[in-house]
Amino acid sequence: MINPVSVLSDPKNRSFYCSLFIVLSLICGAYFIGSASISQEYKEKLTRWKVIYNMQNTNLDTCKKRCQPSGTEALPEGIVAKTSDLEMRPLWGSSMKNKNSTPSMSLLAIAVGIKQKEIVDKIVRKFLSSDFVVMLFHYDGAVDKWRDLPWSDTAIHVSVMNQTKWWFAKRFLHPDIVTEYKYIFLWDEDLGVENFDPERYLSIIREEGLEISQPALDPVKSEVYHPITARVKKSKVHRRFYKFKGSGRCDDQSSGPPCIGWVEMMAPVFSSAAWQCVWYMIQNDLIHAWGLDVQLGYCAQGDRLKNVGVVDSEYIVHLGLPTLGVADDNKGINGMAHSQKEGSKALAPSGPPQASNRAKVRMQSFIDMRIFKERWRNAVKEDKCWVDPY
Repeated sequence: MINPVSVLSDPKNRSFYCSLFIVLSLICGAYFIGSASISQEYKEKLTRWKVIYNMQNTNLDTCKKRCQPSGTEALPEGIVAKTSDLEMRPLWGSSMKNKNSTPSMSLLAIAVGIKQKEIVDKIVRKFLSSDFVVMLFHYDGAVDKWRDLPWSDTAIHVSVMNQTKWWFAKRFLHPDIVTEYKYIFLWDEDLGVENFDPERYLSIIREEGLEISQPALDPVKSEVYHPITARVKKSKVHRRFYKFKGSGRCDDQSSGPPCIGWVEMMAPVFSSAAWQCVWYMIQNDLIHAWGLDVQLGYCAQGDRLKNVGVVDSEYIVHLGLPTLGVADDNKGINGMAHSQKEGSKALAPSGPPQASNRAKVRMQSFIDMRIFKERWRNAVKEDKCWVDPY
């Protein structure tokens, strides 16, 4: 057994234990000092982590509130281009020279066939002189036959066989594409514009606050028109019409189409905000869009009794020319002409003239209207959150 007294009495052992005690003291001191330092650093880190966590939560809340288009979540917000326009861009060089020029603020989109070339030429010339963007929807495929017109290269041409302007509009006039234009004129091709000035028309609808409108129709020269769209002489704008006899009377108590809040479908003019609503109401498969006119007032950005109207002082003529479904001896039903060499005579038809399908087109229009009305009724019934303002 080791005697502690004898061990400590040995000078060598005493020196060893003194050194060991000093070393252990230093180690313990370093441990406690280090622990305090680490504890302080840990507290600082916790504080920083708490701040970062709170910032992340704040950013998360902010990001949740940010309206980012679906599909762009992987992109930083600043790089997302939400809209476009129909302005042509150069293939090379800078477009900065046009930076100071005033961009076109309105768009004319019109469905055209080559047989109405002369009429359309007069329409387009008036709109181009008022600095409109012009977009032609060719339903007969005869795009090249418009190339001789001086304005042809400045217009945008879209060609698909045997389609209506509403088919084109649903596919090529998405609100995100035309949002830069304050007004969209979606017109038929059989309109006379001798008494119509686009700039004066725009001035009037801005002054009157019309979100959905159309120029009045000359009741003497127009082939087809509804009473509410007939021109009222010595009037600038009207919003309703009166009928005191027979069925379907219209008076000051009338609050809906066809007495008030209604325009026809051959020459409607929409504000950008109204068009955004109308585009969503156009049914993708109902290409004639019959029945849509009665519901346009829901897109008037407020009271349809005030925001929908007919401009009398700038009026047009509806020529009522049949287009889609009409046969042509040298073409199919609105088809392309037989190919031929330049300067050669037109080829004679190889068989008897094709019968017109105009009656079938009109019948399909009625079918489309019936389907649209049914869809509207079902939508109203199923949407428990929607409240009819009228």
